[in-house]
Amino acid sequence: MQVHVLASGSTGNALFFDFDTTKILVDAGISARRIQQALCGIGTSLEEVDAILVTHEHRDHVSGLPTLTRRYGLPVYTRPGTWENMFCRELIPSACCYELGDSLEIGNVKIEAFSISHDAADPVGFNFYYRNRKYSVATDLGFVTDSVKKAIACSDVLVLESNHDVDMLKKGSYPWSLKRRIMSSRGHLSNTDAGWALARLPRKSKTEVFLAHLSQENNRPDLAKTTVSTILADQGCCLDSEITLRLTYPDRTASLVEDL
Repeated sequence: MQVHVLASGSTGNALFFDFDTTKILVDAGISARRIQQALCGIGTSLEEVDAILVTHEHRDHVSGLPTLTRRYGLPVYTRPGTWENMFCRELIPSACCYELGDSLEIGNVKIEAFSISHDAADPVGFNFYYRNRKYSVATDLGFVTDSVKKAIACSDVLVLESNHDVDMLKKGSYPWSLKRRIMSSRGHLSNTDAGWALARLPRKSKTEVFLAHLSQENNRPDLAKTTVSTILADQGCCLDSEITLRLTYPDRTASLVEDL
């Protein structure tokens, strides 16, 4: 089983889950060409992908869908409200558009969708269940609600947003209206909030965590990892033995390969 964060950040997002005989993309916010190149780099291709799941309609999560659907005929699952508000909906063949409920099965993988707090029509995170393992995705959320905590509890692998450092954001060049949006409960999760969410989360004995959707303007990879690590250590979490933190990037793949 393999998890590959192909791209993560404000310029585009795409995740790839390889469950052996079932292969799933989560979001397609970069070009089809970039996705194909990234997949070729890990030994697979778009022709092998079974489906695309979309978390919400913002451009950095859907801009690659028109080409992916027209050229490869890939089925896309997302909420009805997301379809209605997607800027590129008319460019996607209707035969590729599927409405996403709270659960579905694709191949040998059970999938659950859960609501998250973000300024989109009906944004969701995902849980994937495969061979008694749980893989979760929770990005683009301004606040970790109790329902999200319950949804991502006891994940074996978790892709969690760690978007910004609050001080960098406040001192940065963004207009105040955008800063306020990012820091709101329907914006993006800060490094500190990500650290506290992980510290308070019911866990299995070992969790692999990808820190995702890092802002290029208001964050740094080393700062995100240090902030989250410090909070976890202060709360008595043994890093590496209990939680392993992995960074993601906008322009290269971050991977985890499991021998199940």
